[in-house]
Amino acid sequence: MNVMPRPTDGRYRLALLGALVGALLAQSALASTLEAINHTHWAINRFSVDGRSGIDIIGPYQGGGGGCCYVAPSRWQPGMTVRVDWERGVGGTEDYPGTGDWPKFLAWEKTIKAQKRQHSKVVPVPDYTGQKVCGLTVHFLPCDELQVTTSCYAYGSPEYPIKTPLHLPEPQSCPK
Repeated sequence: MNVMPRPTDGRYRLALLGALVGALLAQSALASTLEAINHTHWAINRFSVDGRSGIDIIGPYQGGGGGCCYVAPSRWQPGMTVRVDWERGVGGTEDYPGTGDWPKFLAWEKTIKAQKRQHSKVVPVPDYTGQKVCGLTVHFLPCDELQVTTSCYAYGSPEYPIKTPLHLPEPQSCPK
């Protein structure tokens, strides 16, 4: 006679553990770094993808990042997105007055802080079916637009999917 295992039975726990491991393996994910390419005259003071920090400050027209980790599901699904949060600000300190003249420094600091902007955007993840996934690279574009890729190729290589030039002019106005 077959008897169903009870929750206190070791066989029940083993069966439950096996089911959990199987479910995790079926949903296995690929983890790698977060990188960024900044195509604007602004500095990217900080950024994160789905709450994970991209670490580096990225100057105007530069690349950086190195944060851990973007976790890509093993299979791409239609409608996949990531949420990118970032702060942009002034990309240089040419007019930095130093701290010898405190009122000038405070005025300069106020100007710098007034130019910082917080942004958040949900962006589609392009189809990576049949491709190796190497983390996520976020491209910061003028008008606070974004593009992302999971490509393993380096930005600028012929195989890299985003062909946007690094130095993009800032438009006179951005669409609302």
